[in-house]
Amino acid sequence: MSDRPPEPKIDRGFTLHLRGDWGTANLHRVCGWVAQELGDRSGPGTRIATWNSRGFVDAVRAVGDHEVDIALATPAAFAIAALDGRGVYAEEKFPRLRALGVIPQRDRLVLAVHRSHNVTTFGELREKAPPLRLATSVHDGINHVGLAAHTVLDRAGIDLPAWGGRFLEDERPFESLGHALAGRADAIIHEAVMLPHWQQLAPDYHFLPVEDDVLAGIEADYGWPAATVADGYFAGAGDFRTLDFSDFLMITTTDLDEDIAYAVAWILGETRQILENQYRHLAPERSPVTYPLDPVTMGRTPIPLHPGAARYYQALPTS
Repeated sequence: MSDRPPEPKIDRGFTLHLRGDWGTANLHRVCGWVAQELGDRSGPGTRIATWNSRGFVDAVRAVGDHEVDIALATPAAFAIAALDGRGVYAEEKFPRLRALGVIPQRDRLVLAVHRSHNVTTFGELREKAPPLRLATSVHDGINHVGLAAHTVLDRAGIDLPAWGGRFLEDERPFESLGHALAGRADAIIHEAVMLPHWQQLAPDYHFLPVEDDVLAGIEADYGWPAATVADGYFAGAGDFRTLDFSDFLMITTTDLDEDIAYAVAWILGETRQILENQYRHLAPERSPVTYPLDPVTMGRTPIPLHPGAARYYQALPTS
């Protein structure tokens, strides 16, 4: 007899709206996996749609405003502020947000400055005030990268326009990394550190640790945690502290039916090899999904679990 949580079977048909990413990245892949497995375990007439999204503030709001039933957002901890209306959610709050689980992705937001500037700390950056051309994401109140980048820079006293510098802003990491690799930018602050582009630019760049008081203030105000980049993760760079940018959070609200919430959590934990197999050609530390997936860890979410999802994680064997 299996000690695993029982497989779900939903006899009725239903319509469910998911929200992933722009269309070809990891969040959409997760939505496709969940939709297929949920459809296989649901009644006739079930319809599951995945809407395009950016996976940031827009995804959180889409769930909170009941535009969709389930959405994925990254990094996971950035959804904390939506519960009680902090930061970009200062004019709204979504206390009924709940989690179905997290898909682990070990990521960091990092600032790198070209070695020609001979800058290795934020203190040196403030002292020299170089007119950097800094590549990052758009700062529009939606994109989490742009939001986090400007929060770190502002709190650290980095004022590029006043120094004669400028931002090169795009939506996704590929464009920003492309600017740095092509020489259009001489600094970059971004995430997706597992992408090979970072290894290509690493020998020509210094990676700057974010100061402890900046990290502590950001976590206190918004719930965004700090994390360490391991020694040698970037060629020639030691370990350093910066903003954590980890994990894909699957978000819903208390309105989602409990049996559907249980089924989705069960799919995340019990059919995880379907997703893992799509990334096994990459080393775990260089993969956009940090496998092997562990169901217990997937149930440790930064916002409260939906009761249906909690029922799955609570039924997992303890050893």
